[in-house]
Amino acid sequence: MHKRETLKIVLITIAVLAVIVINALILTKREPDILDIPETPEATKPVPDFSAYTDVKEKKTAFFDYLRPEVEKQNAYLLTLRHYIQTLYRKALNEEPLTDDDISRLEWLQTEYRVKAEQPLTSRLLALLHKIDILPAELVLVQAANESAWGTSRFARKGYNFFGIWCFVKGCGFVPGKRNAGATHEVAKFSSLSRATYTYMRNLNRHDAYTDLREIRERLRANQIPITGVALAEGLMNYSERGAAYVDELQTMIRFNQEFLTE
Repeated sequence: MHKRETLKIVLITIAVLAVIVINALILTKREPDILDIPETPEATKPVPDFSAYTDVKEKKTAFFDYLRPEVEKQNAYLLTLRHYIQTLYRKALNEEPLTDDDISRLEWLQTEYRVKAEQPLTSRLLALLHKIDILPAELVLVQAANESAWGTSRFARKGYNFFGIWCFVKGCGFVPGKRNAGATHEVAKFSSLSRATYTYMRNLNRHDAYTDLREIRERLRANQIPITGVALAEGLMNYSERGAAYVDELQTMIRFNQEFLTE
């Protein structure tokens, strides 16, 4: 009987400790932060086989339907960041102190979007607002179609890279079959469609090569004119060696595919 009582006490103790540990894990689980890059389980699913479509209209519809939710999700994230930065800007104008969390987030944003930390606070916030903004879904979608051959390239199929993004560390991606002699770049490989789309949008929003795109967008926003893909495509001269011909092609694709781009 004594042994049974002892075993019973041990089991009860273990059960109580288990409950305490579980509750502690629940209570200490980090709440999502405003800076958390949106990622969903769906974004890690295999890329559909777009080459299997024989009907062009069905293929285009499937392609845009696959990518559109991710583009919209990343744009919503960018707008959330903009609203947060605008809140910080109002605080700065009113000379209200930033919280420790605000300072930590601001440091991350400055690094992520390459804004110089030595500038005055209001200048840094304005620089972030200039860089952090939406990219029209129609532009993102036709660029993805153009760069990935409508989702059939091996970079898209095997690495979620629908945007022709390069990387420069050996082993970071795929070695292009037609890479020039002496070149070291690779075509980046991503773990999910979310990471690929986020990286592409961040590149357009922070890289010096796309300053024109951001200036066009800022002028449109300042004058309360819709931010369109045709307009912003003018700022993508440096995205391809083809320059103006590439821009013309994107603009033509947007106009030609309106029935598929409009939900």
